Amino acid sequence: MAPVTLKTVDDDLKDVIQHLFEIQSAVHGYLGPETQQELVRKIKNLTIGLSTLSTHTQETDPSQTETNTDPSNPPLSGVQLPPEIIDYVDSARNPDIYTREFVELVQRGNQDLKGKREAFAGFRDVLAREMRSAMPECRGEVDRVVSATGGSVDREDAAEATQEQGH
Repeated sequence: MAPVTLKTVDDDLKDVIQHLFEIQSAVHGYLGPETQQELVRKIKNLTIGLSTLSTHTQETDPSQTETNTDPSNPPLSGVQLPPEIIDYVDSARNPDIYTREFVELVQRGNQDLKGKREAFAGFRDVLAREMRSAMPECRGEVDRVVSATGGSVDREDAAEATQEQGH
């Protein structure tokens, strides 16, 4: 049996929502016995739709599923939702708000880490420059450490030359 994809479940959910909308419309425009038969039919369709959705979303044995080669429509078994999103939906909140807040939080964290990285790189360069001038015998080791940590020894030499010219 082929794995159930997100598109299949999405279509099933759309069908269930459509059935609920039809039931709501039938209840709102209830006219008596003729509407009652139509309402019973719509409820049966909703039951079938929910049963189909339930069947498609049940856990399956991973050894029996085939591999899905379409990256735009991944298998349902590969989807994991953070519990926070479930809590948002349970609280009748829009999960898009969670996504937006999460993205903003990640952006702030990235900006913070970028600032720290730049500060440490600046400290590394200043420390290396001072160590090279104070202890010329360690110049090779300092150059090796600066190179290993992503710095550029040439940049420091240029900075030293600029400082020496200024003095």
